[in-house]
Amino acid sequence: MAQITMYTTSPCAFCSAAKGLLEKRGLQFEEIYLDKNGVGRAELVERTGMMTFPQILIDGSLVGGFAELYAADRSGRLAALADGG
Repeated sequence: MAQITMYTTSPCAFCSAAKGLLEKRGLQFEEIYLDKNGVGRAELVERTGMMTFPQILIDGSLVGGFAELYAADRSGRLAALADGG
């Protein structure tokens, strides 16, 4: 099973939706809160080039935010990535 990491802030409706989608699919994930973590936010931007939340990585590769996660789920790509492919 792939390692899923989600960078979030609260409150964040898109973060909640992404967590709900992953949970609905039975996928475990690590959630990293960056509410008041300027250093963590800077590292996320350096790593992904993105400043919006959530940002989801699977096995270290950027999937994107909720819209990209949703699209990956609908296309079957999320299941393939979660299986390590």
